[in-house]
Amino acid sequence: MSKKIVVLGAGISGLSTAYLLHKNGYDVTVLEKNKEAGGSMESSVEKGFLFDKGPNSGLETSPLIKQLVDEIGLTDEMVYANKEGGKRYILRNEELHPLPMTPKALLETKLFSFKGKLRLFGEPFIGRSKEGYYQSIAQFVERRLGREFLDYAINPFVAGVYAGNPEDLSVKSAFPKLYELEEKYGGLIKGTIQGIRERSKRAEKSKQAAKMFSFKSGMQAFPKALANKLRGKITYFAEVKSIEKDGEQYKITFINANQTDVIKCDIIISTIPAYQASEIFKEYNADLVNHLNDIYYPATLALYLGYKKNVIGRPLDGFGYLIPAKERKSYLGAIWSSVIFPNRAPDDSASFTLFVGGARSPEIFSMDKQVIIKKVIAEFNSIMKITEQPYYTAYRYWSKAIPQYNIGYIEHEKYFDQFEKENPGLIISGNFRGGISVGDCVKNSEDVFNKAVRLID
Repeated sequence: MSKKIVVLGAGISGLSTAYLLHKNGYDVTVLEKNKEAGGSMESSVEKGFLFDKGPNSGLETSPLIKQLVDEIGLTDEMVYANKEGGKRYILRNEELHPLPMTPKALLETKLFSFKGKLRLFGEPFIGRSKEGYYQSIAQFVERRLGREFLDYAINPFVAGVYAGNPEDLSVKSAFPKLYELEEKYGGLIKGTIQGIRERSKRAEKSKQAAKMFSFKSGMQAFPKALANKLRGKITYFAEVKSIEKDGEQYKITFINANQTDVIKCDIIISTIPAYQASEIFKEYNADLVNHLNDIYYPATLALYLGYKKNVIGRPLDGFGYLIPAKERKSYLGAIWSSVIFPNRAPDDSASFTLFVGGARSPEIFSMDKQVIIKKVIAEFNSIMKITEQPYYTAYRYWSKAIPQYNIGYIEHEKYFDQFEKENPGLIISGNFRGGISVGDCVKNSEDVFNKAVRLID
């Protein structure tokens, strides 16, 4: 008798895993509580503007990404970032400075002081930390690269990736490749050179070298195409209420169309957010629930703005900009959406996506959202030298956005590994394990697929 597998959640993690299982002949069903696939990957089109409300792009860090894109029929839909979007800016003293990407640019930039630059060149002479797993990215960077680099490069970068605080995030869990450079090679510069050689052998690319991609109709095209390949295998409007052991199998109770339904299976792969997983496992294992509940998801607001190009006073020659906490603005940064990918705005217009809140400033949402938006637009217009108000505005508020891999996250990682060993047939996945990016989720789906196959074979 073939083994039955149930995947919880039709976000990119769940769909990629389910697709690999289905493609290889395994009996898989996906339960999704919403009316469509995608999870946080939401795209909408209105008045000629395309707004990605969650992830706005992905990085092609693994060959599996292009393989999936080709297999599900999205090859002609896939687009790579325009070269014009390659430049990243950092705000300092009300001025946008390009982030230096070469030694020459680093020497010439006004983003860092002479003292700050000099400190960077001392990095190869810094030893390993004794803090190990329990150091923040702020501690790690300040020790190796200095305070100024932390404040004006890493602080805004962390806000851009996690909407988080470098003082809170674990370097080992949130930035494992960075941590590995020190642990394995003894330093960042030395490790970067060695890492390039090793990745080339594995046909992988670093996130710095990987091509940025999206789709003509937005990022949601990816999960939608995966879901199309899984037609008949996904049950929508399925809200899982509980999981329990039933002999050698597991029993999942869920609500569908106001009816209570039950499905029995041999393997459950949970890819839903930790705070949702804690609810469905609350009768199953209290320790698991405690670990899941301990993972922090701050609120974030994605604000989308459309302007006529002729009212924008500065050149649109980059990806956008990030804002260090020291600059004391009401938002984290802005992506110049219509510069990066096609079909994001009408020809005579430009569009931007701004990010507000996160772990850096959760208190901002005590204000009325319209007040926040007005304040953010005023700051944005000033920086971008824009003379009029946007003629198109939209936003998406995420009450729980990106999981924070905070200091001590290693304890969660160890626990989830042990839990799976003690509960064969239960696999805990999603973007709170192994990385938050689209690329991480797709790459991890292959590992989860292999875990499931080992349980069956």
